[in-house]
Amino acid sequence: MNNKAFELVKSAIEELAAELGYDQLRKVTAETPLFGGEQGVDSLTLVRLIADIERLAEDTFGKQIVLADELAMSRRSSPFRTVGSLSELLQEQIGAANAA
Repeated sequence: MNNKAFELVKSAIEELAAELGYDQLRKVTAETPLFGGEQGVDSLTLVRLIADIERLAEDTFGKQIVLADELAMSRRSSPFRTVGSLSELLQEQIGAANAA
């Protein structure tokens, strides 16, 4: 599941990067900064990206996924900081949706 979650996040980021001109996000790795630094995206782009990933996850896994919930937002370390941390959050949410 981890690989599928990462590939989904990576695909959404690279598509958005190409559309909006974020050259630093055209080829991402798990360590690629996403939000909260000079190399990442702005807050409006992050919101759009989260919505895109949630939609893709529902299409791919058949489960409604919410990434920006109260639990994610209250974490000490932001799950939106890197591509890898966002992928881990997606994996967690898919697991929770499958368990419900």
